[in-house]
Amino acid sequence: NDDLTLKGEHPNFFRTISYDGAQADLMTSFAKNNLKAKKIALIHDKGDYGKGQMELAKKYFEKIGGVEMVLFEGVTTGAVDFSAIVQKIKRSKADVTLWGGYHSDASKIVSLLKKKRVKTTFFGGDGIYGTEYITLAGKYGEGVYATGPNDTSNNPLFKEVTARHQKKYNEDPGTFTHNAYACVQALAKAAESAGSLDYDKMRAALFNNKVDSPLGSIGFDKNGDVVGAGFSVYQIKNGQYVQVN
Repeated sequence: NDDLTLKGEHPNFFRTISYDGAQADLMTSFAKNNLKAKKIALIHDKGDYGKGQMELAKKYFEKIGGVEMVLFEGVTTGAVDFSAIVQKIKRSKADVTLWGGYHSDASKIVSLLKKKRVKTTFFGGDGIYGTEYITLAGKYGEGVYATGPNDTSNNPLFKEVTARHQKKYNEDPGTFTHNAYACVQALAKAAESAGSLDYDKMRAALFNNKVDSPLGSIGFDKNGDVVGAGFSVYQIKNGQYVQVN
């Protein structure tokens, strides 16, 4: 949520992933410029994350112009049958369908879109970026786009954290494991630098220090938003998300 940092109402809030507005900007510009979308359907799961994401996308589409928003609608999360929304997407003739929500609902919707041979490109946010979505969607996931954190998998610390996680939990890290790790690193370095857990000293140290993290070298701007990390666009190719932007 942009307001957590951009309104200045939460001076103790710092984050190691870009705010939703940055993601919405990337999604809308990619849909228009790279996917050449003329008609867009915006659907979401009615939740704070999913609906908020699509409301921001709507705002950014209105800002850049040149794209007609032919559908904006929420669905009931966990529903067994998504036929109604699939029919609406089909009737709308949307070139691209943007999704705000998580992998479970998205996998059902995209599977039905493919089965009904609806000609639309499915494009979700970071809620569908990861192995969970690929597993659930199976063959129907091929070609789907999603935004997610920048790929820093070649970073030595990223590899180290991944290997340690796999050894301890016998599974791959989740999508935001490395962002969470970077949070703890930033707090630890701030405490060490400040020589104290005092609020004011810790906060000042968070602004003044950079951290070598699995995301790369990161710091925080005057709002508490991360500097040095951001979002990329990925597409599922041969059962794997591949960075395309």
